[in-house]
Amino acid sequence: MPVHIVKLGSARGPGEGTRIGTVRRPPRGVPKAEFASRNYYDVWYPNLAPSVETMKLGQQAETPAQWAAFVKAYRHEMAEPDAARSIALLAALSHQSHFSVGCYCEIEAQCHRSVLRALLQEQGAQIAPE
Repeated sequence: MPVHIVKLGSARGPGEGTRIGTVRRPPRGVPKAEFASRNYYDVWYPNLAPSVETMKLGQQAETPAQWAAFVKAYRHEMAEPDAARSIALLAALSHQSHFSVGCYCEIEAQCHRSVLRALLQEQGAQIAPE
């Protein structure tokens, strides 16, 4: 029952389970009642989203050094007790529950979900293959 790392708004895959949106803001122009039916997320959990300042670092990263600065900042935020406990919880649940986590970004390698994938793996999560 591995955790799936997904692009929010994409078609749901088999075994994906409950979608958790690890994004700072809900999707624009979409009524709250339609978030799940439009394949965004079932539960919004901004606790695992980068802060606005850190998110800007990632969005503006054009070089490997700039991306590394984003990764460092996001990892620092995720090391805070509440975020670290959330990651540990999701890692434990990945062995018993069907769920997915995601963000809106088109390319995972240029998104915080790539770092979230690594953080979950570091905590022993079972991760679905890409």
